[in-house]
This record gives sequence, structure tokens and C-alpha cells, in this order.
Amino acid sequence: MSSQARIQALFNEPACEKNQAKDASTRAKGCSKPLTPGAAAGGCAFDGAKIVLQPVTDVAHLVHGPLACEGNSWDNRGAASSGSALWRRSFTTDLTELDVVMGQGEKKLFRAIREIVETYAPPAVFVYSTCVTALIGDDLDAVCFRAAERFGTPVVPVHAPGFAGSKNLGNKLAGEALLDHVIGAYEPDDVGPTDVNILGEYNLSGEFWMVKPLLEALGMRVRACIPGDARYRDIAGAHTARVNMMVCSTALINMARKMEERWGIPYFEGSFYGVSDTSDALRQLARLLVAEGADRSLVDRAEALIADQEARIWRRLAPYRARLAGKRVLLNTGGVKSWSVIAALQEVGMEIVGAATKKSTDEDKARIKALLKDEKHAFDNMAPRDLYALLASGKADIMLSGGRTQFIALKAKTPWLDINQERRHPYAGYDGMVELVRQIDLAIHNPVWEQVRAPAPWDAEGFSIAGASDDGADFIARTHRKFAATAADELGEC
Repeated sequence: MSSQARIQALFNEPACEKNQAKDASTRAKGCSKPLTPGAAAGGCAFDGAKIVLQPVTDVAHLVHGPLACEGNSWDNRGAASSGSALWRRSFTTDLTELDVVMGQGEKKLFRAIREIVETYAPPAVFVYSTCVTALIGDDLDAVCFRAAERFGTPVVPVHAPGFAGSKNLGNKLAGEALLDHVIGAYEPDDVGPTDVNILGEYNLSGEFWMVKPLLEALGMRVRACIPGDARYRDIAGAHTARVNMMVCSTALINMARKMEERWGIPYFEGSFYGVSDTSDALRQLARLLVAEGADRSLVDRAEALIADQEARIWRRLAPYRARLAGKRVLLNTGGVKSWSVIAALQEVGMEIVGAATKKSTDEDKARIKALLKDEKHAFDNMAPRDLYALLASGKADIMLSGGRTQFIALKAKTPWLDINQERRHPYAGYDGMVELVRQIDLAIHNPVWEQVRAPAPWDAEGFSIAGASDDGADFIARTHRKFAATAADELGEC
């Protein structure tokens, strides 16, 4: 199938309710939105494909294109790994203008694959197309097929050049590559009745490691977590699982639907953010597994585990609930976090004064409106100056967002916490909920905010250097020593 045909097929995704509601002409245009001149365009299709596939830890990821494509996309999500570090190495063909003019792209790619196989002996090599190589017409499929035959190692072509569309489209194109070349390539000999796949979980900051023990306590085995901390063979045998859980909204909905069509694996969408959503995810997994033939006692064991975990977590959350009740949160994120984090924060008594719906599907937006008291608190895209005005006026006690907007909060002298993929703390599962609330509490009650909001001594009414001392320099020196001593005392208390 050609790249254009593959993209058009994705634009006609039957499992996407929003897509099916469009007429034929609108659906043919795809999901891309016209870009705003002068504004950042966001991630491209290549970026989206790398996000989905790069966390596969033992695979060599080879970018066929100029050096900058790999340099700008390397480790673009804070996924954590417990195995091979091969995925963290950068492999690129580093095409130059001379390579393009002389038509050396395919030969250079073949040599790069050979060098990787001979040096690292990975179980597979993923080869990514880029804008340059797609435009000059390099036959990625032919080179990968020949290299796989020659070296005895699976070589997977990933057709997701940046100009193909948005980051979300790149996610789906990566899913297509796995469906076409990886899933079903290996038949495990230990298939069980409680095997599950988790789709769209990236193991950011290792947060899936906080959820996996819960599944194992119920006797569920994660056949494949795609892509977080995954191995090639795990994904190759993912077709033997009994149930799929789709985590990251509709990023891999095409994979979930096609796995149901090809191998009869039912799927549902859930979230591991927040106490209630984590419990609901465990319940749905248990019920679907029982429907697929697992022991009926699984549902009762799930309810017992949920009751035990919820009682434990609410005891841990009690001190924070008393400190955070009524605190106002501005949530500037998107996707599945736009609704799952809202529900999680409301559980501890916090008020959501605004929530971004950018990058959220219609289903996500419907959930947000159902959770918020006032629909006006949901905004699609708020300009930086509007974010600043809202924070500077004191209408929010903290902002949760990505790193790109942290300086707006700091300029407004408002606490801020990273909630996006660059974060360094895991927030999934029951214990992840405690960590999220703990970090919010630390940010809001940090004594630095009282100091930065206080007026400077020289702004005080009646202040005069001449009146304060015969020598203005002496007054400034004394003031400096006074504030230095105060800061030292507070640091000592901390």
C-alpha cells in the first residue's frame, strides 16, 4: 500500500466517532488543521511516530534523513526503561545535499542497517522515513526487505514523513507499522487466560511500574505495554492477549480496532490517573477477561483489591485534602490528561478554574464538560497574555501545564507544576495520585511565594534613603544583611 493510500485509510477510521460524523468530502481532507502564520506548528507525523516507537527498548531506531531530524526527535518523551539502553542511542543516515543530488540515499541506508546489525545485533531495526527521503523517492520498503533477507534480522519500515500530517497521525502510522510488520510475527508458548495489552502507555517517569504490580496482584499478565518499556518480542506476540486497554485517548485506536478484527481481542479506553479511574480500569479489565474465559473469581478479587487500595490511599491523602481543599487549579494541557487529571484533583476537593481542550478529542471534551461546573472554564487555546492575566489576578492558586508555559506562571508569581511528558515524577495509579497531590502541596505552600509577592523595601510607603541613614550605602548594606539572615533562618528550618 502506498503512503498516500495508507494515510487516506487512516482518515476513514471506523472506530473514530468524530471522523464518522463527517461527510465524505470533509473526511477526505483528513484531520489536519491549517497552521497559523508565525505560530509554532507543533509535532509532525515523524515526531508522532518516534514518540510511539522509540520507547521499544531493545530495537535500533534508524532515522533515514538529515541529522537534524534525529537530533530534534531524540528522547522527546521522558519514557523510562528497565532493560536494554539501545533505544537511547541515536542512529541516522545523516543525508547531506551531496547524497541527495547523487542519489546515494538507498545505498547509505543499506550500509547503515548492516553496520547496526553487525555491531549491536538487535532483535529488529526500525527505519523511519523523513520529509527529505520521502520527497526524493527512496524505496524504503525495498531496502528494508533486502536488508532483512541479507542479515536475518527484521527491518521494519515506518512511513511517517513529517509533511504527512500532525503528530496524532504519526502515532497512527506507527501503529500501522507494528500491525503490518511486527504483531503476529512471534508465537509465545506461554499464552494464558489473563494476558492483557496496554496500548498508548509510555511509562513516563516510570509511572506504569506503579500500575503493573496491581495487575500482577490479580494474576493478570501484561503481554505487551505498547510502547512503554516494551521489547520487540513482547509486541510481536501481542496478538495472543485476551484484552486490550487503550490509555492515551485515540492515538492508537486504529491498532486497537484492527487487533479486534484480526484476532478477536476486545478493547476499551481507560485511564490510570486518579483513584476512581484506576479502580474503574481494574474493574473493566477483570470483567472483560472473565467474558473471554478467565475464572469468574477474578471480578471478586478485583473488587477486594480495589477496596483495600482505596482505603489505604484515602488514609494517605487525608492530610493533603485538608491542606488543598478549595485550592484553585488552572490546567493547561491536552489529550487524556485534560479529563483524567480533572477527575483526580476534584477527588481531593480542589477546584478547576480552567482546563485546556487543545489536542483533545470530542470525547475528551465531552468528559471535561461533564466534570466541570461551568462550561466556560473549558478553553480550546488561551493566549499567553490571557493565561498571565488570569494568574496575575489571583484567580488560580497553581497552574499545571507543560514546560513551555512555566515562565508565564513564574512571571505572574504563581506556583507551577509540570504535568506533561517532561515531568520527573510518576502520577499514575493509586500511589501516583498521592505523589501528584504531594507535589501540588509542595508547590503551593513553598515559602518562596510569600517572599516574591511581598513588596520590595524600597517600595514601602515613606521610604527614603536620605532619611534612613546619613549614608544611603550603609542603609542598603544593612537591608541586604537583614534579608540574607532571614533567608538563612528559613533555609535552616527547611
